[in-house]
Amino acid sequence: MNLIQSFSVDHTCIVPGIFTSREDRIGNNVVTTYDIRLKKPNKEPVIDVAAMHSLEHIIATTLRNDPGWKDEIIYWGPMGCLTGFYLILKNNRSPREIYELVLNAFKSVNHAKEVPGATPVNCGHYLMHNLAMAKLYASEFVDYLEKNSENPKIFEYPKSNRLITDDGRKFYDS
Repeated sequence: MNLIQSFSVDHTCIVPGIFTSREDRIGNNVVTTYDIRLKKPNKEPVIDVAAMHSLEHIIATTLRNDPGWKDEIIYWGPMGCLTGFYLILKNNRSPREIYELVLNAFKSVNHAKEVPGATPVNCGHYLMHNLAMAKLYASEFVDYLEKNSENPKIFEYPKSNRLITDDGRKFYDS
């Protein structure tokens, strides 16, 4: 079985940031998946599950209501590893082009007075939310993005390059 594209990223080198994960063509349209990484994989503690759930609700609501972007938003949701989120947009923009969108979405968390859709009718696990922790994670990420806005590492995926031998085996160095 082939390794999927998101597993080709060198998770030992990735830093928090905004990255293009993949681009797909669907008919005449381009759909781009972005990796919005809040934590260093395997180095930092992951995001608390209840806070992650609250971040998902607040930011998805913010993005889907943004007048300049709402028609391009396809999906906002958490990574299974709990180190970040995936954002899927129509069209193809560089991570730097969506920097302000992501920054403002995380800033919106600190203005939230409640978690939108956190009711039994609207949510599959409405009791699993933590707005206070969501605000903490959002503030940390906003500060990080603002301090590192000129650092190219927060916009460029570290790819893991593997030497392939003549007989097709992949070489992994230590």
